[in-house]
Amino acid sequence: MIEEQIKKKEGERLLSKLKEDAFVIALVIKGQKLDSVAFAELLQKTGLSGKSHIQFVIGGSLGLHEAVIKRADFKLSFSDMTFPHQLMRVILCEQIYRGYRIISGAPYHK
Repeated sequence: MIEEQIKKKEGERLLSKLKEDAFVIALVIKGQKLDSVAFAELLQKTGLSGKSHIQFVIGGSLGLHEAVIKRADFKLSFSDMTFPHQLMRVILCEQIYRGYRIISGAPYHK
């Protein structure tokens, strides 16, 4: 019960920060798993579809509230494992960087 209240409050705060016209990608364990090339294709396809603003949402240790998951345009999973929030931010930034390297045709480490 308390955990659900915490997730709800965090969810309300997150939803208030999401732009209405943004393409929202929620990082959730039960989301779709993509390799780096498929992730780059998602970024490129999203940009080419007229969505110039992408927002990523990383939940706290309890996960995301259902309202945030429903708002997401895409649910992404990096692993079935749970990672600390700070580490997930670094992993996500690296994958975004790698994705745009792939899109531009630049070499990237495999």
